Amino acid sequence: MTLPVVVIGAGIVGVSAAIWLQRDGHDVVLVDRQEPGEGASYGNAGVLASCSVVPITVPGLFAKAPRMLLDPGQPLFLKWSYVPKLLPWLARYLSHCRPEETKRIAAALYHIVGDSLSDHQALSAGTGAEKWLIPSDYLFAYRDRAHYESDAFAWSLRRTHGFTWQELEGQAFADYDSTYSDALQFATCLSDHGRIADPGQYVKDLARHVEAKGGKVIKGEVTDVVQEGGAVCGARIGGETIDCSSVVLATGAWSGPLAKALGVAVPLESERGYHMELWEPNQMPRSPVMIASGKFVATPMDGRLRLAGIVEFGGLDAPPSKQPFKLLMNNIRAAMPNLTWKKETEWMGHRPAPSDSIPVIGPAPSAPNAYLAFGHHHIGLTGGPKTGRMVADMIAGRRANFDLAPYSPARFS
Repeated sequence: MTLPVVVIGAGIVGVSAAIWLQRDGHDVVLVDRQEPGEGASYGNAGVLASCSVVPITVPGLFAKAPRMLLDPGQPLFLKWSYVPKLLPWLARYLSHCRPEETKRIAAALYHIVGDSLSDHQALSAGTGAEKWLIPSDYLFAYRDRAHYESDAFAWSLRRTHGFTWQELEGQAFADYDSTYSDALQFATCLSDHGRIADPGQYVKDLARHVEAKGGKVIKGEVTDVVQEGGAVCGARIGGETIDCSSVVLATGAWSGPLAKALGVAVPLESERGYHMELWEPNQMPRSPVMIASGKFVATPMDGRLRLAGIVEFGGLDAPPSKQPFKLLMNNIRAAMPNLTWKKETEWMGHRPAPSDSIPVIGPAPSAPNAYLAFGHHHIGLTGGPKTGRMVADMIAGRRANFDLAPYSPARFS
């Protein structure tokens, strides 16, 4: 009897791995403590942000962070009671705020996200989920050219990895899209990007395809993995053990305990993310847009405009804060002063943040048939399909055409 591959986690990474594994002929069991697509895969900005190769830990962040934390108008928040627990991770995180480290991280991220639109098209083809996938430009809006030029280091990294863009200034920006405030006079426009019109439903439809192809989708929490002879042979859900040929761990910000059981102690924190949705707006931006002054993204979706992009550190258990929602509302009113809507909804979720900003992808050193696939910070939707395909290739023994060492779990073992 052929044993299945158990994929733990039914967000975009886990569902992508399940689909590519099925296409290789594997039986798949997909397990999550929630329904598919209910975590960070539901709440993301919905942009296939291929150009998002620049980590948060850019040079200068160390000096700017204290001022940002004390300014309620900045998109960085901290639950101060969580600081003692956060400090060891934070020290490692901020140690990467050096030019050479930022360049190294960007190079690693490029291979995960650089072809996101085509990766999503390949993943979703024939699944019924492709209807949510919309090719689009991706816009970065600035106050003026000087504001844009203050981001020169980030744009140089994008240029290094082959990204090109059109500069829209003054009337050219207004001609492209007239929904923005006159205070925004400059934009960069990158083509060959995309957006998902309903991220949660997109992932649910992908999971339904897994079921339609004979996979099992189980709602339950994997509490442990069974190891024997240096390999994983089962996954425990409550009192039941599912025998397996391999296991894939893709539970995002909750991956730490099971990774540790596999001998990998990843310094992992929740990059708590917030979004607001404005339903039935009177106008929609032409393309997804990053408003650079507020570091937030506005994305057209099915029947609503989603605003996302806050970073808060406060762990997995604390309730949402009120100030991030207020900041998103203030920022959108400043960026699109003529925008109105019928109702608004709020969401807070957890994005998995390893201390070096590079996803953890590959076999566990202590159990080579256990594959880790998590840690994408705020680019999980963008990089999920490529990550899932990488895992399927590893299980099949296919060699990658780029260096996998930066993602290796062994760096934390």
